[in-house]
Amino acid sequence: MEEAKEIQHCALSLVGEPIMYPEINKFIDLLHEKGISTFLVTNAQFPDAIKNLNPVTQLYVSVDASTKDSLKKIDRPLFQKGQRTVYRLTLVKAWNTAEIENYAELVSIGEPDFIEVKGVTYCGESKASNLTMENIPWHEEVVGFVQQLAEQLPNYEIASEHEHSNCLLLAHKRFKINGEWWTWINYSKFNQLIRDYKESNGTKMFTAEDYMAKTPEWAVFGCKEKGFDPKEKRFLRKKQKDISGC
Repeated sequence: MEEAKEIQHCALSLVGEPIMYPEINKFIDLLHEKGISTFLVTNAQFPDAIKNLNPVTQLYVSVDASTKDSLKKIDRPLFQKGQRTVYRLTLVKAWNTAEIENYAELVSIGEPDFIEVKGVTYCGESKASNLTMENIPWHEEVVGFVQQLAEQLPNYEIASEHEHSNCLLLAHKRFKINGEWWTWINYSKFNQLIRDYKESNGTKMFTAEDYMAKTPEWAVFGCKEKGFDPKEKRFLRKKQKDISGC
């Protein structure tokens, strides 16, 4: 109970575009002053707002489409502050799983540190969505997509897997040191770096590599745990629910 009272991480996302909040930088600074990490999600439709954004622990860019007809084209990297940047691709079977070359082009333009690819989650019937279980890719299908995407990106490799979230992580090769992946975050180091940044009025810069942490063996792609922490207790249904008719 006491542990729950000590907030350590804050996700700035969900409904709306957080970078359009006029006090977003002040809010980010308040969080960092209290040692709270910041994970901000944006769809990158407002590049000027991203440029003016104070450094966050990790910047997620939701890539909702892969063609210029459905996403504003950006002709230069957006991310110049050194913070960790992640492209987040959500796969919807029969909708966007065949657009590998287009996604690869967007990655080449933005040059993020990581690309997180996950299968869409079915949340039931809704008037706002016509998704069905047929649109939900199996984990093996997500793996296949990511493997094909990696073939198009010579500077990236598959680093991590989280099977129970139907998610994989592609990482830039600079996060692979002496054959080992460093895709996790050293939060204590980030807190110190952000304090130094503020005290120097933004002149003391840092990079994502300055606060990286080693990836646990159980989270590395290809390991038998497939991303499940062996310290945690896993509960499996004794009788699997039949969803073949969905």
